Amino acid sequence: MSVAELTAGVLGRATASPLLAVGAGFIDLTPVWLKDFAIRRFGSNDKLVLLLGLGAGVVVAAFVIGLLARRRLWWGLAGLALFGAVATFAAMTRPTARLVDAVPGLVGAAAGMAALFPLTRSATGDVDRRRLLLGGAGVAAVAAGSAMGGRFLLARRNVAAARRAVRLPAPSSRALPVPAGAQVRLPGMTTFTTPNPGFYRVDTALTLPQVDPDDWTLRIHGMVERPIEITFDELLRRPLTERDITLSCVSNEVGGTLAGNARWLGAPLAALLREARPRAGADQILSRSADGMTLSTPLQTVLDGRDALLAVAMNGEALPIRHGFPARLVVPGLYGYVSATKWVVDLKITRFATDQAYWTRRGYAERAPVKTFSRIDVPKPFARVKAGRVAIAGTAWAQHRGVDAVEWQVDDGPWRRAELAPVPGLDTWRQWVAEWNATPGPHTLRVRATDGTGATQPEDRARPFPDGATGWHSVVITVN
Repeated sequence: MSVAELTAGVLGRATASPLLAVGAGFIDLTPVWLKDFAIRRFGSNDKLVLLLGLGAGVVVAAFVIGLLARRRLWWGLAGLALFGAVATFAAMTRPTARLVDAVPGLVGAAAGMAALFPLTRSATGDVDRRRLLLGGAGVAAVAAGSAMGGRFLLARRNVAAARRAVRLPAPSSRALPVPAGAQVRLPGMTTFTTPNPGFYRVDTALTLPQVDPDDWTLRIHGMVERPIEITFDELLRRPLTERDITLSCVSNEVGGTLAGNARWLGAPLAALLREARPRAGADQILSRSADGMTLSTPLQTVLDGRDALLAVAMNGEALPIRHGFPARLVVPGLYGYVSATKWVVDLKITRFATDQAYWTRRGYAERAPVKTFSRIDVPKPFARVKAGRVAIAGTAWAQHRGVDAVEWQVDDGPWRRAELAPVPGLDTWRQWVAEWNATPGPHTLRVRATDGTGATQPEDRARPFPDGATGWHSVVITVN
């Protein structure tokens, strides 16, 4: 495995690493219920848990192969050949695979076979214990050095320096100032603008794509009269728009935190598409990222006047690598799986009846407008508060429709209106606050929101699949 990692580093093909390739294949085969469980249970650490699990599986399999090889050497060799075949198959079935991606798995299997001969001979008693320990230590040292060498070579291809060198132009259309009072000032309250390091991340990339902006191009093609290719420098020279927009994930459970608000800078996506002149009958934008991930976006949603962006910056700096550097899509009012392609390199104008994206092939809805959502941020679940005046506050969102009202309830009492904080537009979340004269004992607090169309958040709970969760958020607290 370590020699394979070194080979992948020499070739500069992180996705050809057997562990990453098999992990990516596992993600592709993961059923929806398991994917949702992993996001709920582990959040942004879900990929680390997967890799640790695969690593543990490799250790167990290696132990079994060693025991088999002590009985029959060819059994062990067959086990290693199977390892190499699985790794090679996984690497070659990735969307961005090249013929060279078969090399790390094959070289790794060959290295394992070469090591198995002397180790098996030592373990069967043909050499003394001292030579066995020295041989094992030597193999371990080679493995560690190979793994570190592979990681070092891949790290050298990191585009962090290129990102730091990006000079962002001034926007031709600036965002409105965030109004005074948009942030509810209470301990533990969500910040109105989410800092980049704390912005949620949900994607399928086990290793972050390293896309050099000097090599990046965006291709717009398919059902268009005029196919377009644009470089990163050309993108930065276009008129850029700055807007505050909240993004949210379809996997967000009731009361969940898979949402964030940022100030984005990018080229208006509608203007780019109109330059390509979509043909009659087209209804979908099938976008592809540098690692081969595909997402689908309703074409008419992008062209209806909302501030859909091909974004290059987030909160005043070039996009973080983990959030899509050098460019990504940001379409307000849609869940991320149909609107927020990171590391985007290709936009195909097509039809839903013709092409399916990664998530729609797995049963998620083709068109996924964000549902009206509200949650209680303060007090936290199971908190203990003192009797008397208690502040209740939280966050609500209904991107591109806006939040017109938030109501809160104690136990099964009457619904009461909360005070809404001001916002710069319809595409951001909105904070709310209320005061409650708390009485001793256990209590259940609930919240619901009404959007700009007059529709109130439904009470019935529904899981995120296939088009977003619904239900009122509630927290249980104790008043002393």
